[in-house]
Amino acid sequence: MGEPTNRNVAFMPIGMGVGIAVGTAIGMATDNLALGLGVGVALGAGFGATMMAAANKKDQRRGEGGGDSGHVDHSDSSDGGDGGGE
Repeated sequence: MGEPTNRNVAFMPIGMGVGIAVGTAIGMATDNLALGLGVGVALGAGFGATMMAAANKKDQRRGEGGGDSGHVDHSDSSDGGDGGGE
């Protein structure tokens, strides 16, 4: 629970699922299920990877730009101590 989660990894299985569904439909329509599934998985993986890269780029820009990213910096302490415990 204490570890940060990366929600951007969810794009790959979503892309693969959509690709398999579309590939199955195309494969059934063309009477070539194996080719349809192969093409669907490849397109789905490409779509998922592209969406994951776009989301990561968006997160990086949000962290750099000085906008309101929701991050609160607690590194400056008011007592002047370095937190070393000595």
